[in-house]
Amino acid sequence: MTSQACIIGTGTTAARLKLADGGLATHEYHWRDRQAWLREQGYMLRPRYRPDWKPSWLGTAKYHRDCEDGLITLWPTVLDARRLSDGLPVMLKAIDTVIHPFEVEIGRYLSSEQLLHDPRNHCVHMLEVLRDPIDIKKSIIVMPLLKRFGNPEFQTFGEVVAFFKQAIEGLHFMHDHHVAHRDISILNVMMDATPMYSKGLWHPVSAVYNRRFTGGAEHSSRTERPIKYFYIDFGLSRRYDPADGPPRELPIRGGDKSVPEFQEDGYDVASDPFRTDIYYLGNLMRTTFFEKYRGFGFMKQLVADMVQDDPEKRPTIAEVGTRFDKICRRLSWWKLRTRLVAKEETGLERAVFSTMHFFWTAKLVAKRLPSVPIPSS
Repeated sequence: MTSQACIIGTGTTAARLKLADGGLATHEYHWRDRQAWLREQGYMLRPRYRPDWKPSWLGTAKYHRDCEDGLITLWPTVLDARRLSDGLPVMLKAIDTVIHPFEVEIGRYLSSEQLLHDPRNHCVHMLEVLRDPIDIKKSIIVMPLLKRFGNPEFQTFGEVVAFFKQAIEGLHFMHDHHVAHRDISILNVMMDATPMYSKGLWHPVSAVYNRRFTGGAEHSSRTERPIKYFYIDFGLSRRYDPADGPPRELPIRGGDKSVPEFQEDGYDVASDPFRTDIYYLGNLMRTTFFEKYRGFGFMKQLVADMVQDDPEKRPTIAEVGTRFDKICRRLSWWKLRTRLVAKEETGLERAVFSTMHFFWTAKLVAKRLPSVPIPSS
């Protein structure tokens, strides 16, 4: 029997299960129908997507949400897997090459040998591209397993400064290579959190649990285990030829719908995609940190300039980087070690958390750990 025949028509028992009882959701059939083929390509999916899957909770007193194989994958185009050759946890992403014709091309370029080892490269590494065996319009890209950049939460200003530094550096790298991301948002910036989880990785569907779904996923702080941040999802990205002059693009809305030049009459006016990237990054900083925590006055003017309504008045990413470096040089070690204080914290909570933070910080200082945790290249 051919691989194609193995793929089509499998998993009928799982298909009959009701979703409310932990059965496969409609969007999960895509992965179930490709499970055997993916295994031949060297990638193993979780038992939930295998043709012979039998729910572990049937015939027991357990509820499907208490079982690892009862967790429904929420994103229809993305699924975790394990590389059989070395056990590496990876993520698979299905791409419609008609809708997103440049994503594979740009991802391959940014993952090319000449760019991959540049320390400024904070673009997710595309490990492999597979041709979909059922739909010729689709490809499946293989990437390392990453995690949302803000989970677990940042603890100190130094940790946030390390994130800002890498995010600015990564965007500078892309712009230097004439690539505009065009969809920077909270969903498209992630981190390789592996160093933080030295006792075992998190579960890819429910990150508060460990990989085996037997308890919580224990982790260290970013200060103790510095990590690297990455831009993902190049579905709306474009690479330009500098010989053609400054690029201009009509608006295309990504995850962040607030871009000023895309509002009202701006819907049919072409603008500079690189300046739009500046807004995206500035707004990510503003909404994720400034609106949630106190004490970010030192970045207020820079971010205000990055999110100006007029794109031409925004600084370039090179200017952002220069100004950010000057700001960082003025920050004291104490400020960098200071705990992030949420705006909604009560006085009692602040006193308790600050006391705990003082003793934690003393341990870090005794270990001579840097206040701005940057991972080694």
